[in-house]
Amino acid sequence: MSFKVAAAPISWGVSEVPGWGRILEPDCVLSEMAGLGVYATELGPPGYLPDPPTIVGRHGLELVGGFLAIPLHDPGTAEAGIAEATATARKIARGGGEIVVLAAATGLDGYDRRPDLDDAQWATLVETCHRVGEVVRAEGLRVALHPHVGTHVETEDEVERFLADSTMPLCLDTGHLLVGGTDPVALAERHPARIGHLHLKDVRADLAAEVRSGRLGFAEAVAAGLFVPLGDGDVDTEAMVRAVHAAGYRGWYVLEQDIALGPDSPDGAPRRDTARSLVHLDQIFSRIQEGR
Repeated sequence: MSFKVAAAPISWGVSEVPGWGRILEPDCVLSEMAGLGVYATELGPPGYLPDPPTIVGRHGLELVGGFLAIPLHDPGTAEAGIAEATATARKIARGGGEIVVLAAATGLDGYDRRPDLDDAQWATLVETCHRVGEVVRAEGLRVALHPHVGTHVETEDEVERFLADSTMPLCLDTGHLLVGGTDPVALAERHPARIGHLHLKDVRADLAAEVRSGRLGFAEAVAAGLFVPLGDGDVDTEAMVRAVHAAGYRGWYVLEQDIALGPDSPDGAPRRDTARSLVHLDQIFSRIQEGR
């Protein structure tokens, strides 16, 4: 029995959001991942790893896939989104990856504002997802929809509506689901056949509630320490891993801890916190393997 563990550049503060914070060089991030014993990574934001086979391979890593947040609800931008999804899938395929992690972006910068959709826009979102799935599979890859704070699939009602209206699997992101008001373990247990990918985060429930209520913006909450190393927050990571493993999930467990690096942030913090998450996750895996 083996568990496949990967990391992602967002745990080193690398985000697609304008003005997010200090962005470390790819070689620095990938070198630290490899030094922690992680052997695979996601791409990070568009353009961060322009030549994945070369730069990822240089550090002895594999490529898992990549996150793609594009508007899916607007007929006027659907064709551009399909073209971007095609280009992303080809890039991931060239790098030896296997999955596109799709999010239903609003079209606005960042994840702090989220206009409501009407029924026609929702129908367009579902249809565009279907078309994205077709172009991604044509490149030999899988695709999963990522419920994400500040996108059009965020709340529990939206997640359930998407599952009812689309056949696309989900990327279960334990942190974003909890912030959006969904119990990630209960979701995995309700829909075991729809688990396509997994992002593991831990979250402070008090700050998550502030984001959910609108009293605190997502970026502000991240800066305040919304995401913490696995085991330090209020997500039951062990229950989640046990639930998806029992459901037959044998895919990647991607460690993600969204952080933003300020000018005075210590460079060693991402490595330190990821190391703590890895220890916690390894302890969970060991108990499962030993039947405890």
